[in-house]
Amino acid sequence: MDDVGGAEAEGKDRNFVTALARGLDVLRCFRPGEVQLTNTDLAERTGLPKPTVSRLTHTLCQLGYLVQDRHSGSYRLGVGVLHLGMGVLAGMDICDRAADVLRGLRSGTNPYITAALGEAHRAEVIYVAVSRSRENVSLSMHVGSRLPLFRSAIGRAILAGMSRADRSTAVQTVARDSGTGLAALEAEAEQAVEEFQLHGYCTGYGDWRADVNGIAVPVVSLGGSRVHGLNVGGPSFHVTREELEETYAPLLIQAGKALSLAP
Repeated sequence: MDDVGGAEAEGKDRNFVTALARGLDVLRCFRPGEVQLTNTDLAERTGLPKPTVSRLTHTLCQLGYLVQDRHSGSYRLGVGVLHLGMGVLAGMDICDRAADVLRGLRSGTNPYITAALGEAHRAEVIYVAVSRSRENVSLSMHVGSRLPLFRSAIGRAILAGMSRADRSTAVQTVARDSGTGLAALEAEAEQAVEEFQLHGYCTGYGDWRADVNGIAVPVVSLGGSRVHGLNVGGPSFHVTREELEETYAPLLIQAGKALSLAP
């Protein structure tokens, strides 16, 4: 996550607040499964000088977005971050509308299916609503789980649902954040569009995780201002490609259209 904040943005936009962007960069350094990070870890991931990181972590602690361990000196995310996240979810009426849709998709013939709704953030898709499998042997997915935008069915569906301009912006952002070549990402984005146009959904068979199969469709808000992804999937040894495409794809396409048109 080298220099994720936006050196490029701050050079182009006079209204861009660099200190705020850097503080958010620090919060974004925490990855799934990580509980604590040191100032050294944060400096390495943001590309910022350690003294700058120290001032940022001090400020974030004062505001409740980070908590410092007095013994180790490392930091963990504070309840302030959770408060922001809950505020986001509270403002997403689509999550309420999607609840019954997700349960309907998950309650089909295969008890190993998980259905979810996600939204893109930089190089990832973040789940905002999930209806999990009825079986113990299932994907351990929940609200807040993150998937790669370019290597998951739900991410590809979101890319396919974006306008060309927004898709170009997403490609450039991921290229800058991940160091992946721009041409390769552009080709993947176009492939997602072509797959959606051909089949009405996007696929992910072992691309994100070797043991996971999934398909997804975009859910576009009225006016096209926001694009979510709606997916179904599960462990590949219980959820086959054939079942997803023959049984669940028609249901998923219908559900995606219904959510897109709902007021």
